[in-house]
Amino acid sequence: MKKLICIILIISNTVLFAQKNESKNSANFELGKGLTFNLNEGNYQFYLGGFIQPSITFEKNSGSKTDYGFNSKRTFFMLGGNLVKEKLSFLLQTDFSKPNPLMDAWIAYHPYSWLTVSAGQKQTFLNNREMLVREDRLQFTDRGLLSQTFSRTGREFGLFLESKFGNKFGFAPKFALTSGDGRNSFGTDSRDTDLGGLKVGGRLDIFPLGFFSEGNDLMTADLAREQSPKILFGSAVSKNKGASNAVGEGHGNFLMYDASGRNKLPDYTQLYVDVLFKYKGFSFLSEYANATVTGINLNYLNPNATQILAPQQISEFLILGDSYNLQFGYVTEKGWSFDMRYESNSPEFATNLNSLLKDASSYTFGLTKYLDNNNLKIQTAITTVNVAKESNQTFGEIMIQIAF
Repeated sequence: MKKLICIILIISNTVLFAQKNESKNSANFELGKGLTFNLNEGNYQFYLGGFIQPSITFEKNSGSKTDYGFNSKRTFFMLGGNLVKEKLSFLLQTDFSKPNPLMDAWIAYHPYSWLTVSAGQKQTFLNNREMLVREDRLQFTDRGLLSQTFSRTGREFGLFLESKFGNKFGFAPKFALTSGDGRNSFGTDSRDTDLGGLKVGGRLDIFPLGFFSEGNDLMTADLAREQSPKILFGSAVSKNKGASNAVGEGHGNFLMYDASGRNKLPDYTQLYVDVLFKYKGFSFLSEYANATVTGINLNYLNPNATQILAPQQISEFLILGDSYNLQFGYVTEKGWSFDMRYESNSPEFATNLNSLLKDASSYTFGLTKYLDNNNLKIQTAITTVNVAKESNQTFGEIMIQIAF
């Protein structure tokens, strides 16, 4: 009898201990949110997730044959977490569809509810509005002409300060100090060092009608179907001290020198202005971009200082000029989205036929079926790009997205 009582007590204590642990710790999987772990009564939260985007594409230049392709457009893996008591969070994000997969690797400190300080490599807010949207939340199958012209991945290495104030009227000032050389900015080995100086910039977003629904400001389509009109006015400006990449997201793509043969790189400034409006499934996005250069007086193309840089020649090294984007969309209650956009590029030196920025315009029409919010969707889009004095291009794509 004593042995039986002991066995019953042991089993009872084991069950009680398991129930107590279960109340403190949990694991859960949800499509789009990944596998989440809550430990120590939610004080430590970790998650594993990602998304894949298999797609079929076609590309045709006027006067040539059509090229078809099938691949995984993006293959993202994410590892992140929150340390509630320590007020810390972190994210590691990779895209295995790229030869250099590391996209984001940062840690953030949240001293107050309105302030976040981040350090590492992350998606910067110094670009246009669409470049602030993560790749799985795009309104079309790909980013537009403006985004692809003035940016690359949108990731940079540095220090980022983000704040948010207000309620019925809100505003969000942000500041960044980065290496000015994009992601993986320190090269592949110790001999491949950073070039130029730092990049400094800021962004101010104003919400005159209050903030968007939670998460709805992280995409351009109105999936949340805002029940009252919401609008966001934003502007970002940055100065890259000593750029050696066409858009300041890399280094060593070109070099310039002073009369003594020392490196003398130009300063690259980018300005963005954007407006985002949403109401009951309707969305409108307007973006403007401008890029200028300074510090090109008496720059030479060789260390011997025998080839001086002509003023218009700088447009062969940096993207210089203006661009704008007008983007419309409507998401029905059943998850169908009808979208279109028009974009235009205007080079600063239009008479230089070798300018990197070409005089061009683009139209895109898109259709999306959201099967499980943004977690499972089928997208298709067709884009035409008309480049002045060059052949016209047509791009088409059908893409499936599965977020896990």
